Amino acid sequence: MDIVAALTENDYQRARTYWKVLKLRLKEEENESVTNCNQLKMKSTDGKFYNTDVMNIEQILRLVQSIPSKKAEPLKLWLAQVGKERIDEAYDPEIAINRALDIYRKKGYSEEWINQRLKTIDIRKEFTDELKKKGVNQSKDFAILTNILTQAWSGYTVKECKNLKGLKKENLRDNMTNMELVLNMLAETASTEISKSNNTQGFENAKESVIKGGNIAKSAKEAERLEEENS
Repeated sequence: MDIVAALTENDYQRARTYWKVLKLRLKEEENESVTNCNQLKMKSTDGKFYNTDVMNIEQILRLVQSIPSKKAEPLKLWLAQVGKERIDEAYDPEIAINRALDIYRKKGYSEEWINQRLKTIDIRKEFTDELKKKGVNQSKDFAILTNILTQAWSGYTVKECKNLKGLKKENLRDNMTNMELVLNMLAETASTEISKSNNTQGFENAKESVIKGGNIAKSAKEAERLEEENS
């Protein structure tokens, strides 16, 4: 209702009525974003908590498309542009790579960091491909092994690393230093090679390879630290 009120420039009561009618129409059209719309208890103007319709970002963008409004028009144009870009990238993936490079440059990253970041993508893919060959296919298992790998070389879990860097939804690798990227690449590369050297299958064996690979990167990290202290 807050979004409807902002886009239609109506007060709360009119926005509430508008949303009620719109929701019925969208359900008749079998709009999945409305069908999957959840409710959470939220505080109202009277101080009490009531079940209130809430949406995630994808559902919100779909809602914007359904409201005729001058305020919604710029967002609709942007969505059309993004859709066109994705279609172009499907025909020519190099466009997506160049777009990513431009985004990193606009954020102020150095060319050295950008080159390192691009290398991490290839190494990460080789790492996950090897895990798949060893029978690891569940998303949660990839996440667990990534967490183990990160903790092995850095001493922190992925969540702890994000907290230390003050991150929320941001990608952890996008916020790593050059040295952190190098160590993470070393950990993944070592884990991949260790896994390739044996014919064992299953999550536990993959976990053992990941721990060994992470420890190799940890040793390299310690060696670098001692060298800096002695120099």
